Amino acid sequence: MFQERIAELNRINEQNPVCFEKRTYTVDEIQDILGVSRPTAYNLVKQELFRSVRVGGHIRISKKSFDEWLDQNAV
Repeated sequence: MFQERIAELNRINEQNPVCFEKRTYTVDEIQDILGVSRPTAYNLVKQELFRSVRVGGHIRISKKSFDEWLDQNAV
């Protein structure tokens, strides 16, 4: 299920080509990938299960760190 959502996001990103590879997710994106509520997504970030940074008023999650965490915890 998670792999399907990540693949879908990757397809969307391929349709909108940019000059660089996407290296971060937004909280909304991890919410969509995991199929969880917004408060749950923010709680995962607060638990520091994967690396994240605050840029202005926005949180960006390391794609590599999140993907590794997800692979380790996938059922």
